[in-house]
Amino acid sequence: MKKESTQKRLSLKLAKPAQRALQGGGITTLKQLSGKSEEEILKLHGIGRNAMLEVKKALMENGLSFAQKKK
Repeated sequence: MKKESTQKRLSLKLAKPAQRALQGGGITTLKQLSGKSEEEILKLHGIGRNAMLEVKKALMENGLSFAQKKK
C-alpha cells in the first residue's frame, strides 16, 4: 500500500507557494520527490522551513528519503 501511495499525486498540506514550487519543478509524486536531494528542493522558490518539515514527514511516513546530494 505504501508503494501505491508514492505514485499518487502529492497531497501534502503545504502553502500555495510551496505547492507551486514543487509543481513548477515537475514534482507531482512522493517518488519524484525522493529522487531529489534536500538541497535541490530548498533551492525552489517557495519552499521554506515549514514546507520542508511537511515534505520530510511525508517521505518518512512512506519509507522514503531524499536522494544523496549530487557532487
